[in-house]
Amino acid sequence: MPPADYRRLARALEPVNLQFGHVLCEAGQAIRHVYFPLDSLVSLLAAAGNGDHLEVGLVGSEGMVGTPLALGTANSPVQELVQGTGKALRMPAKRFVSELGRSPKLRRLVDRCILLSMSTAMQIAACNKSHVLEARLARWLLMVRDRLGSETIFLTQDFLARMLGVRRAGVNETAGVLQARSLISYSRGRIQILDLRGLTAMACPCYGIIRKMETARH
Repeated sequence: MPPADYRRLARALEPVNLQFGHVLCEAGQAIRHVYFPLDSLVSLLAAAGNGDHLEVGLVGSEGMVGTPLALGTANSPVQELVQGTGKALRMPAKRFVSELGRSPKLRRLVDRCILLSMSTAMQIAACNKSHVLEARLARWLLMVRDRLGSETIFLTQDFLARMLGVRRAGVNETAGVLQARSLISYSRGRIQILDLRGLTAMACPCYGIIRKMETARH
């Protein structure tokens, strides 16, 4: 990004700490801020009826939260839920829209985030329809690991069940399969990835597809 653009953007960014379980924006509500996670993680959840939600995207340090603003939409189509506690930078929505009009480089970067978000959502939809739970859980753990840069993941069984769109009993059984194969350890809301190569082999092809999109150069 041109130095002048970067300096202008930096002045508008505010450091914040994101806490696990906090909702940044509900679906249908006006987007007040955009967020650039540093070591935090945000899930994008679509309503599935009867109060249920299904994860359609994950945003870590590779992306941003609030991309609908770049498409001229003031309201969020998804719930933005903090999944990993950590730091982020945020900017007021109005300032972000203004900066998009001033910086062609920023526009190109945001357009890439939008494409990646859309592509990931479509791939996750196909994954949920086509692949067994063990492979989906492995794919999800790897995606979280890539974004947090850590082999240790903290979350409850209820939260994980919501992310995968299954019942808690299904998560217990599936995590038990991965643990029995010494791919992970799972206890009291703490998942430790023990065998990264084995977990990658267990994951469905969707992980490789999403990972390739994320690392592609534009």
